[in-house]
Amino acid sequence: MTQQRIDFLQASPDAVKAMRALEAAIAGLGIEHSLMELIRLRASQINGCAFCVDKHTSDARKAGETERRLYAVSVWRETPFFTARERAVLAWTEALTLMAQAHPSDDAYAALAAELTPAEMVNVTLAIGTINTWNRLAVGFGKMPV
Repeated sequence: MTQQRIDFLQASPDAVKAMRALEAAIAGLGIEHSLMELIRLRASQINGCAFCVDKHTSDARKAGETERRLYAVSVWRETPFFTARERAVLAWTEALTLMAQAHPSDDAYAALAAELTPAEMVNVTLAIGTINTWNRLAVGFGKMPV
């Protein structure tokens, strides 16, 4: 288990304030809360961010997400539990989170474009980028769930 290295929340409060402002702006862009939590959870699983997996699983439960779907997020392709819209966003989340390994495919883009408006595509992409930044802060500096 990684030990906490620094408390990034206290080390650079202005940076955290800016990240929180971006999160607040994204929250106001009309993407449903349940979909935002799926994005956050899946990216955090891929990035191995224990703090964020714990947080976003809890947040999703509080917002009414079922245990069954939460358990299945890491294997969403193998289950019937997710809508076409959610599947497109989960695939896009994986593609952007793993971009260093393989760029997002035309198929992933086409599936996203079939389910979301252009504005939603941008907003979801911003949400994916933001959770990936939070993951890097938490994993890099050893933030643990409490």
